[in-house]
Amino acid sequence: MNMNEVIARINQLAAKNKAEGLTPEELVERDKLRRIYIDSVKANLVGQLEHTTIVYPDGTTKKVTHK
Repeated sequence: MNMNEVIARINQLAAKNKAEGLTPEELVERDKLRRIYIDSVKANLVGQLEHTTIVYPDGTTKKVTHK
């Protein structure tokens, strides 16, 4: 399942929840899909930060590191 499908399904479940509520199975599915989405966003952010450098006014650079 690609990310577009995950987001589409999350949106479907959100609309159904507002309209009529979700079954226990749908609640579990929604939670799993949300976790997949959150983990993907975190991984993308970490990947982006790993390739980020800070350039200081004097021209020196420093890679961003984990804290």
